[in-house]
Amino acid sequence: MNSQAPELIISELGEHHGVQFLLARDELTHPELPGNKWRKLKHNLQEADRLGLNTLLTFGGAYSNHLAAVAAAGRLLGRRTVGFVRGDELASRPLNSTLTRARADGMELHFLDRETYRRKHEPEVLTAFLRETGPAYVLPEGGTNALALPGCAELARQLLARTTFDVLAVACGTGGTLAGLLTGLDGQRQALGVAALKGADFLRADIDQLTQQATGRTYTNWELHTDYHGGGYARLSPELRQFIGGFQQRHGILLDPIYTSKLLFGMFDLAAKGHFQRGSTVMAIHTGGLQAWGGFGGAPG
Repeated sequence: MNSQAPELIISELGEHHGVQFLLARDELTHPELPGNKWRKLKHNLQEADRLGLNTLLTFGGAYSNHLAAVAAAGRLLGRRTVGFVRGDELASRPLNSTLTRARADGMELHFLDRETYRRKHEPEVLTAFLRETGPAYVLPEGGTNALALPGCAELARQLLARTTFDVLAVACGTGGTLAGLLTGLDGQRQALGVAALKGADFLRADIDQLTQQATGRTYTNWELHTDYHGGGYARLSPELRQFIGGFQQRHGILLDPIYTSKLLFGMFDLAAKGHFQRGSTVMAIHTGGLQAWGGFGGAPG
């Protein structure tokens, strides 16, 4: 797997209410490790090498993009991968498309009851996992830690070098991608996040903590919008599904059902409400996650 940042395609989405929209097609950067998952893994993999750890241990839900990415990285790079999956009831059911692919990529799957899963980062619980699996490099759920930020910062610097924009916008799950973009922008542009999960106000403090850990700084040139979650993290409302279908018809671009679709829906709504200055340019980022359509009966079209 090439560790160099690949060339980005930038698509024009036209003008909406006096605001120009661009889309950075980070979902096209790698056929199996697209978008922010590849970027968040890059420096963590280098650290695992430095520590001499060939096993990657991580966590996720049944349709986790992160689990899928770690499993693919393991196969591509010859690493052993272990995934602890939320929901012990899944052990007795046929594997869904995400977990089937992860297992085919060589990931060892362990199913946890939800109480244990909530305690997964407590030292005594994590120690028990490592006794079971042997020495491993532990990646947090979603892949977000201080080492995830430099890869996302590289994307921000790529975009600054490529084109002119006023606002850089991204969907947020754990906040790691937005935090990394902030460090890459280094105050040069505004940044905006749209939370994919309900009740995500806590992300503001998490993002500040991440940038502080990674660079010793916090930033003020950003905002987080928490009203475009569409009912919750893994919920796909009829309104959002219709938006995804219409967007694909207009632009020939498929959005994922959990992250970038909510981002673009929110961006266009904010433009209609006059949130952005007329004549400005908003650069949104397609972070991938298309494999999640397996949990929603398949992609439209």
